[in-house]
Amino acid sequence: MHSDQPARAAWRKSSCSNGRGGCVEVDELRPGAVRDSKDPHGPELVLPAEAWQSFVRAVRSGEFDDI
Repeated sequence: MHSDQPARAAWRKSSCSNGRGGCVEVDELRPGAVRDSKDPHGPELVLPAEAWQSFVRAVRSGEFDDI
């Protein structure tokens, strides 16, 4: 664990992860905290709440389906 990562986390693999390398985990204790599930000791991205909510809305609406 990197020193900048919290001691407590509840990582859950996203239901949007796929077998083509798109493996994302979200921390249920910190909304907006995400990481690559293939690199659990690597860096994580922590987004402000508004940005996270905007991203989730875009995913749910299919905005990234063609990427």
